[in-house]
Amino acid sequence: MKKILVTGAGGFIGSHLVELLVAKGFDVKAFVHYNSKSDHGWLETSKVKNDIEIYSGDVRDYDSVEKSVEGCDTVFHLAALIGIPYSYTSPMAYIKTNVEGTYNILQSSRKHNISKVMVTSTSETYGTAQYVPIDEKHPLVGQSPYSASKIGADQLAVSYYRSFDTPVKIIRPFNTFGPRQSARAIIPTVISQILSGITDIKLGNLSPTRDLTFVKDTVNGFLEIALADNLFGEVTNIGMNTEISIGELVKKIAKLMDTDISVTTENDRVRPDNSEVERLYCANKKIVDNTSWKPQYNLEEGLKETIEWMKENMKIYKPGIYNI
Repeated sequence: MKKILVTGAGGFIGSHLVELLVAKGFDVKAFVHYNSKSDHGWLETSKVKNDIEIYSGDVRDYDSVEKSVEGCDTVFHLAALIGIPYSYTSPMAYIKTNVEGTYNILQSSRKHNISKVMVTSTSETYGTAQYVPIDEKHPLVGQSPYSASKIGADQLAVSYYRSFDTPVKIIRPFNTFGPRQSARAIIPTVISQILSGITDIKLGNLSPTRDLTFVKDTVNGFLEIALADNLFGEVTNIGMNTEISIGELVKKIAKLMDTDISVTTENDRVRPDNSEVERLYCANKKIVDNTSWKPQYNLEEGLKETIEWMKENMKIYKPGIYNI
């Protein structure tokens, strides 16, 4: 991998991946969403900002994507709309960004003979677990417009591998958490409310379970899958092979922060009944057997690092507002 393009590079996982790649000595081009302020997201404050090439564009624009791919031999495609609640409001936005955006990456990569194309999926594509742990053969169920758009993107990537020999690998992380994550996600939602002095925590459903991976372990998984000699045309999960309910997770965070809390369910935060993914529990045998990946953080260690980071960066959060 001589020169690597990372789309979604200014985002939560993308910025951590860029930093890892730079630390490993790779030449990185960071694709960030164009805006008039030249704001590069989390890369603005990153220690590697001056060590990378920044490209501003829009993944929905083929011309923009095609130009960004030129000169690269590897692509990590992370750019996406990821907020599940907003996908109920604007499904078409998710189709344009997640499906058409992935098409633009695949077609541009095909044109420029890219050696490796890593397409980022999500555990949400599995829907509620029909068996556990969930391996890569589990059926795909679109329980939200977001998950449906990601299923579409994944299948499009597989079709390019089968139809045009495009060297695609699909990376399917389960729930990732850590510094820089949006307050739309459960862990920063709880931590930000507690840090702001709120003890009656506003949440959605507490019964669903999730398999949670610290972001540094997730991006290490991305790199290990990319470096593997096999796994082309296939899906590979990244997860911890554990699960915890949202309710128990909230209690664990409160205990780590030495705070007594209560929880109030707000209807705005609850998914439609048939859309809620009740259980996610990752089978990670494939990544363990085919790469050198081994997680370095357990849940408690990751939560502690996240809490400390959020203490120093609370000014970016607005815990009194629920933003879908």
